[in-house]
Amino acid sequence: MRKIKNKIKEVEDSMLESEKFESNVRNYCRHFPKVFTKAKLCKMYTPEGEEYLDFFSGAGTLNYGHNNEYIMERIINYIKDDGILHALDMYTTAKCDFIKKFQDCILAPRNYNYKMMFCGPSGTNANEAALKIARKYTGRKNVIAFMGAFHGMSLGSLALTSSLFARNGAGVQLENTIFVPYCRKGFDSLEYIKMILNDDHSGIEKPAAIFVETVQCEGGVQVADFEWLKELDKICKENHILLVCDDIQVGCGRTGTFFSFEQAGIEPDMVTLSKSISGGGLPMSLLLLKPEIDCLEPGEHSGTFRGNQLAFIGASAAIDYAIEHKLWDKVQNDEKYVKEYIEQNILPINNKIQYRGKGLIFGIDFSNFNNEKLTDEISKECFANGLIIELAGRKDSVLKIIPPLIISRDELTAGLNIIKKSIQACV
Repeated sequence: MRKIKNKIKEVEDSMLESEKFESNVRNYCRHFPKVFTKAKLCKMYTPEGEEYLDFFSGAGTLNYGHNNEYIMERIINYIKDDGILHALDMYTTAKCDFIKKFQDCILAPRNYNYKMMFCGPSGTNANEAALKIARKYTGRKNVIAFMGAFHGMSLGSLALTSSLFARNGAGVQLENTIFVPYCRKGFDSLEYIKMILNDDHSGIEKPAAIFVETVQCEGGVQVADFEWLKELDKICKENHILLVCDDIQVGCGRTGTFFSFEQAGIEPDMVTLSKSISGGGLPMSLLLLKPEIDCLEPGEHSGTFRGNQLAFIGASAAIDYAIEHKLWDKVQNDEKYVKEYIEQNILPINNKIQYRGKGLIFGIDFSNFNNEKLTDEISKECFANGLIIELAGRKDSVLKIIPPLIISRDELTAGLNIIKKSIQACV
């Protein structure tokens, strides 16, 4: 008993030290105020042995779960064999093997013709590179992004991000972006874009690119329909505007296909990937671009950590894992199950509750309630019952379900049951 008390005291002291010395900008630890020491697949553990089911997945970074043995074994063996860990953009077996694996297993079967550009370690770096390429290739400065978008927190990507809270942190004016309403009922955003492009008195210069997320995750799990995406692609082609798909959070199988735009039948000029592309939660970002727009000179966009060798190993293993385990088929089956569960068990709780989703990303929307604290209360109730889940959308009014794709049906049901009970306790 004394050992347990001492351990608890150590953990509490650790949290106090972090609060004392860590920057005020820390965020998620405020929502999930526990010290975590271990994690395996869909669960995280505290030093005291408390178990939490993870419906957060590192904001979409852990599609294959925590410490997936299939992936981690290859990473560990690579380390044991003294595999090179840092090489900038030099040729390495890890990088060359990944390029071949990605080409042979992901791009070629879909008849996609892309070159690969390895950017800095985070998704925002891929979007920054896409911005540079779009502006240099077209000679234009403006870009179009959508209301509700999130593309990153560095200045270029932040200019594409619509959250006023995030933008205010820049401290400088964020320019050269035109924001247009996203795919929604009651407003034809595509007709509005056409009007901007065709009216010589619109006051808006023709953009270099349009950046789009097929599912706006931070925007509240807003899902664009396929016809809308097809028409957007057509507009871009007709007007020689580059279409950039930000697949950072909903790529790598999250929507039931490797790329979120596959089922729409479009092929963007550029695709940005990060988060789960590394397989094991390691930093990595990747920009896919059409060969004809590969216009940057050697070294014109650089970065010390643009070649994370361990991430290359994990990324290759993740592709093998997904194919061997038919992971994308599993996600499509899980999508049907989650939809049925929400419709049968959660919507009947209150007729003000709405939901949206695709694959294994769903949002339960409480914006119709006259209570801005409600979703925070529900999230806290979930956490008290052993579930980690985050919020999204305007005024954080959406409970975002984004578990690892490898989650078992029993775990999925257990998490959904916690959400149901937590909503019942708070609504």
